[in-house]
Amino acid sequence: MMSVRSVTAVVQRAITRLHVNGQSSCRRFYSAESKAIVFETNGKPLDVLKLHTFALPDLSDDTILVKFLASPINPADINQVEGVYPLKPPFQTSALSSEIPIALGGNEGVVEILEVGKKVLNFKPGDRAIMRHTVFGTWRTKAIATIDDLTKIPYPVSEISALQAATASVNPTTAYNMLREFVELKPGDWFIQTGANSGVGRAAIQLGRLWGLKSINVVRSRDNIEELRADLSSLGATKVVTDSELADKGFRKVIKDWTGSSPIKLGLNCTGGDSTTNIARQLAEGGHLITYGGMARKPVTIPVSLFIFKDIHCHGYWLSRWSDANPEAKETIVNEIFDLIRTGELKDVPVDKWVWKQNMTDAELLDTFKAGVAAYINGAQGRKQILVQE
Repeated sequence: MMSVRSVTAVVQRAITRLHVNGQSSCRRFYSAESKAIVFETNGKPLDVLKLHTFALPDLSDDTILVKFLASPINPADINQVEGVYPLKPPFQTSALSSEIPIALGGNEGVVEILEVGKKVLNFKPGDRAIMRHTVFGTWRTKAIATIDDLTKIPYPVSEISALQAATASVNPTTAYNMLREFVELKPGDWFIQTGANSGVGRAAIQLGRLWGLKSINVVRSRDNIEELRADLSSLGATKVVTDSELADKGFRKVIKDWTGSSPIKLGLNCTGGDSTTNIARQLAEGGHLITYGGMARKPVTIPVSLFIFKDIHCHGYWLSRWSDANPEAKETIVNEIFDLIRTGELKDVPVDKWVWKQNMTDAELLDTFKAGVAAYINGAQGRKQILVQE
């Protein structure tokens, strides 16, 4: 004989199959609870990150219940936890069922639509989407969103995986814009970049190949350098050099032999320090140096002579500012990137998955996530760290 609880569960499942005007008449079949990675104060991520469980608000006519499938751990995310990033997630109490103010981490992620309000027409259960804006808080299991928070993924999971979707909106979009916005590059033109094995660097190599551009790609010296050279060359890198090779003044002649009479018009920098100075030295007269990161945590130092005698132009690029101001343009670019991923023309960034399983305790969930953070902090050899949920 079935228990009252079992009978109730059967009735609930039956009710969810009933629809009125295409909408489910059962508003809250899925769990109204979310587990999230939060912090009460800024500091070292491994010290301040905690797991927090809180109740989600009821689904309304114009909101959407989503489940996070994959959420990357990006440099900006870590910087937000540390408190050194200009765009900061809000510290909240009532919205997160917390007695003290806490902030949700994570900016990039892919979600599955679980339920929609009756006024939501452009999403349905089973659809997938990525975040339309930053500072949403993606290191969590579920959330209530609006249509303004989400950009629908136009392809099924058989054509774009969750991992591919989760990493499409930041790194490739950054590379796309930097190659297009600052200098008019034509087929056969050269650019040079630091951090070439990063997510942005790998995307720039591949987009450059597709657009007929040639690239000089700078990476840190390491034991497996030949393996890395082969990897980046397979993506379309024209040349791969180490930072120590580039620091050798005699190496300038090698670069001139590679490029011939073609000027290097564009430099992309995500490191700072000596390697940035050295790629600036390779730029042609009137060349542009774009800084989008500072992984070496050292300043960008440009010799005065490069400004006076070569008229070098230095710019900063911040994807968050651009994408929040241009959501439609970002959606267009991301859809183009999805097309390239789907056809195999843009290869996935190497990833390490940190999986939250259904039967894990809160302590295990937190430990799993912190292991991903630790891998990122320790370098991860150019691999993207991603939180994945079963």
